[in-house]
Amino acid sequence: MPNVKGFQSLAVALLAALLPCLSQAASSNQIRPGAVWLDNRGQPIQAHGGGILHYGHTWYWFGEDRSTGQDPRKHSVTCYSSSDLEHWKFRGYALQLSDPEHLGPHWVLERPKVYYSPLTHHFVMYMHLDNAHYRYAHVATAISSRITGPYKYVRSFRPLGLESRDIGQFVDDDGSAYLIFESRPSHGFYIAQLSADRLSIEKQTAFLAMPLEGGALVHDQGLYYVLGSHMTGWRPNPNVYATAKALSGPWSEFKQIAPASQDTYGSQSTMLFKVTGKKQTTVVFMGDIWKPRSLWDSRYLWMPLQMGDGTMLLPPPSPWTIDTKTGVTCVSACGAGPN
Repeated sequence: MPNVKGFQSLAVALLAALLPCLSQAASSNQIRPGAVWLDNRGQPIQAHGGGILHYGHTWYWFGEDRSTGQDPRKHSVTCYSSSDLEHWKFRGYALQLSDPEHLGPHWVLERPKVYYSPLTHHFVMYMHLDNAHYRYAHVATAISSRITGPYKYVRSFRPLGLESRDIGQFVDDDGSAYLIFESRPSHGFYIAQLSADRLSIEKQTAFLAMPLEGGALVHDQGLYYVLGSHMTGWRPNPNVYATAKALSGPWSEFKQIAPASQDTYGSQSTMLFKVTGKKQTTVVFMGDIWKPRSLWDSRYLWMPLQMGDGTMLLPPPSPWTIDTKTGVTCVSACGAGPN
């Protein structure tokens, strides 16, 4: 005869485990990695190579506008805002530039990242600025008194006097801000602390002798995790990470964030960011699924990472939800194929 009480106890336990997921699914749509992500206008989000800034109670997403029909002589950085990381409102073009350094046809503006300066109460945008042959290798800065812009171009320079291509951003728990940049001649990438006004480099913090791009960094449970992708152009590859107790190192050997055969599930890292809630802290992998033949249709792979004891694992892409107030996530058991 079946143990009725046992079945009842199991049912109660399963229901208790599912309630957070059910409540989140009922209140919001899921984040679906690899699918078309629409903004409040019903248009695909154009924020490639982007970065996230949490300011006040709102998340701001800046990125490259790769939509069709643009003037090829100009580049635009878009801005979106959200209170839940799932639904995004288009806030306009934070920056629109026409070849500020006379770099010629097919000049490059990539990976915009925005910092806030508590000293000046201004917002500073960093971006990779280059010519068509990627030989200029500068970072450029722009500034605004409003987070959504418009941003005014300031200057371009080589951080620490070194070539800089892919850039990443990091703000530590104490508020100090850092720029991550890849330097091809150095065969590695740098972590450099920004000045209090966020307009210049104050000092070199670390150099990692590993030729990686797409650099990202997060501090979680007393450890720093740095992440990057190998240099294979638009083609995805197994992204790798290392850990350290201090930003200056020493850093551990690099390990793969996902099974090598999966090539980071077709994506490339662009940022790691934390959602610190009342119940738990979640670290989110923010990546791009590039489509070089149709860049306007490039997709996004965001997933909550499995963190702990020096391990950072990117699980297979699946639909998921997050409660930004509690930090609790719920990952669906089903796959999320691109639409």
